[in-house]
Order: sequence, then C-alpha cells, then structure tokens
Amino acid sequence: MRYFDFTITPDNGSIHPIDLILAEHPDVTREALLHINALGDGTGVMLYRLRGDSAAVSEELSDSDVIRHDILDVQGDVFHLYLHVRPGEPAGRLMALAQKYALIIDTPLAFTDGGGLRLTVVGTHDMLRRALEDLPDDIQISVEQAGQYSPERPHLLSILTDRQAEVFRTAVEKGYYEIPRRTTHEDISDELGCAPSTIDEHLRKAESRVLSTLVK
Repeated sequence: MRYFDFTITPDNGSIHPIDLILAEHPDVTREALLHINALGDGTGVMLYRLRGDSAAVSEELSDSDVIRHDILDVQGDVFHLYLHVRPGEPAGRLMALAQKYALIIDTPLAFTDGGGLRLTVVGTHDMLRRALEDLPDDIQISVEQAGQYSPERPHLLSILTDRQAEVFRTAVEKGYYEIPRRTTHEDISDELGCAPSTIDEHLRKAESRVLSTLVK
C-alpha cells in the first residue's frame, strides 16, 4: 500500500457549507478534522477540534441547516464539535472518490493557514493515481510526499498550521531543544523574518498541540 500526503484547497476555502460557517466564524479557529465519514443516505458526520468560543459556535449552528451538532470535551478554549450534516460539496465528491477507488483517509486532517486541508490518503498506487486524475476542477491540489504506507508512520506535524510547523522545524534544526540550548527566539526570528514574540507564540502553540496528542 502507498500513501500520498497532499493539501487540497477548494475555491471557497471550505469542504462543506457547514465547514464554511466555521471557517468564517470570527470567534473560532479550526485546528483539525479528526474524523469524517459518509453515510449510506448521503449525509455525513464530522468531528472537529476547534479553538474559541464554543457557545457562539453552537448558537450559530442552531440557526443553520445542520442535522445535529454536539459540543464535546471543552477544555478552556479548546473543544470538539460533532456534526451530522446534509450532503454538501466538495466533501460529497471527495468521499465518493474515496469509496470509488477504495481509499483510506488517514486522520487527523489539518487546516492550513491558506484555507486548505492537509491529509494523507492510502491505497494502491494505481488507485491513488486514478483518484487524483478524477479530482474536481474546483479543487486545487498540492502533493507534498508519497511513499510506502505504515500505520505507525509519525504524523504529529500534520496537526500544526503551516507557520507553526515551519517555526517548530526551524527550532529543532537550529538546536533550540538541545541541552544546552544552541539557539534563541531572536536567532529563529532573524532566520524567518518575524518578531521574537511571534516565534515564542508559535512554539508554545506547537508544543501544546504535539504534547497533547502524545499523551492522549
């Protein structure tokens, strides 16, 4: 079995009308899509990890076309959102492609800073190639990595935003986590062209997400 790591970017920046509500909501940030599944009646279920105001999101969804939603596991400003949604695009076509070519969508799926969704898809080389050729025209795709699939393949960085992953990688490469420490926030900020306070914020968020995933 082979895997493709790639980022898909729908024209409107969302994979479903309800996802668009979350993407445009001023009080919430989409951190990850932990599960997604298409049901036999054409509806779908999704489980998000979000950061922000859970009450505001719940109120917004109550006035939407969602079939059901539940707020779960609220810890500070981080919470999970279960959604049962009606058919919507491009999620419907993407799930149909996964079923047509017998592909596995490896979770979690991470949202990028540019409105894309980074995911890993698993299948035979031929089926993966045919599925990519069959993608709708209104979805941009960028293949980042491909190889032999192992269920134990580490994918911790997939839960980070593009910028968080870049800062985290740079910190590791420059020896920020070595003992004794070989670099500083100022050194990293000089290399990446941003303020030391921004580096500190990105590293703290990246560390929190990675460590939280490891201990769950």
